[in-house]
Amino acid sequence: MAFNWQTFQTRAGTAVVFVAVMLTGLLWNHWSFFLLFSIIHFGCWWEYFKLTEKDYQASFHLYSKLGFMLLGYGLMLWFCGDAFQLGNYLVRDNFSFPVSMAGFILVIIGIFRQGPLHLHAFGRILLGIFYISLSWGMMMSLYVTTDIYLRNTYFVLSPGTLPVLVIASIWINDTMAYIVGSLIGKTPLSKVSPKKTWEGTVGGILLAVVVTGLLAPLVITGSINKAYFVFAGSIALLAAVTGTFGDLLESKLKRMAGVKDSGSLMPGHGGFLDRFDSLLLATPFVWIYIQLFLG
Repeated sequence: MAFNWQTFQTRAGTAVVFVAVMLTGLLWNHWSFFLLFSIIHFGCWWEYFKLTEKDYQASFHLYSKLGFMLLGYGLMLWFCGDAFQLGNYLVRDNFSFPVSMAGFILVIIGIFRQGPLHLHAFGRILLGIFYISLSWGMMMSLYVTTDIYLRNTYFVLSPGTLPVLVIASIWINDTMAYIVGSLIGKTPLSKVSPKKTWEGTVGGILLAVVVTGLLAPLVITGSINKAYFVFAGSIALLAAVTGTFGDLLESKLKRMAGVKDSGSLMPGHGGFLDRFDSLLLATPFVWIYIQLFLG
């Protein structure tokens, strides 16, 4: 496809504001991180309900919507580590269960108030617990101080390093895939997302691995270390590949609902799901990779 400067400028302008907000939430402190992903959690859920209702021509009672959001939020809170503590009260131990129970009660009330239940739509919404809330819960889990052992090298990552690394990998992949695809892309990747090309996808993944693998060690240690390069490059590779599938999955949901964007959060970028679709799928895979192979 031809490179569109007007589209690129619109996307770049709104992306600057978006990056500023994201970096503030990611880097300020653990509570800004918590607030950022709490907002993202509820924003994704709201758009997920809209897509599901349009797809199945169904309608959910407001109590059901709030209930599912709180039920999922309780799951997200359960993943919060020891850093997330109010006085002597851990968020995980003292707030997760009550929030989940409040959500469960609201879901039951909403079901009885909305009339006939559309089972297929209800099943899709249940999947949102895993698609949205579990993913953001794992993101909260990644925030903590992490011990990494790789290639006979042991190092400690400070709080927030892993989330920033995953998000940066996806941003680099998206940007490079867009530029490479715009310049030399010819072969469509999927009918679900016809603007994506194999050239852009492969180019974005390779450049994400190289750029992240080189920059991350420089930022973290001030030098390019082989073990750090392998670590950061492997995270970038996993995030870029699974993130691409996450993008295609959300495109499929939009196509089924007959909409172009999931929302209107950012001009040129769409809504919450449009902006975080890659991260939603990449986060669980990175979390599992860290737990099983690097932790």
